[in-house]
Amino acid sequence: MLRTILLVGSGGFIGSVMRYLVQYYVEKTLTSTFPWGTFVANIAGSFIIGVVFALAEKGNLLSAEWRIFLAVGICGGFTTFSSFAYNNFSMLSDKAWGSLLLNVGGNLFLGILAVYLGVILVRLIF
Repeated sequence: MLRTILLVGSGGFIGSVMRYLVQYYVEKTLTSTFPWGTFVANIAGSFIIGVVFALAEKGNLLSAEWRIFLAVGICGGFTTFSSFAYNNFSMLSDKAWGSLLLNVGGNLFLGILAVYLGVILVRLIF
């Protein structure tokens, strides 16, 4: 268990630093109000997690430790959107339409609602 935690933590550190650098350079290059840095990180992370899980499905190409380090650690630190995208892809592949709609709609609606409630809470306290 400790080994797994260290794999996730070290991958998360790397992914978080990568996200910061991507956001910094993309937003420095593009002057826009659209969050291009986050957009690029989310799409790149989705691509990376797709590659990782596809390699994991091939059997001997990627060990469980490498999958955890890359998918949960690096992609998790780089963007949680990558896991969200992979889960939706799996539901799409399985033709689980109800689960897919619930996941996409629920995450979007409840995520925005959670941000709103967090802002309201802080405004009420401070």
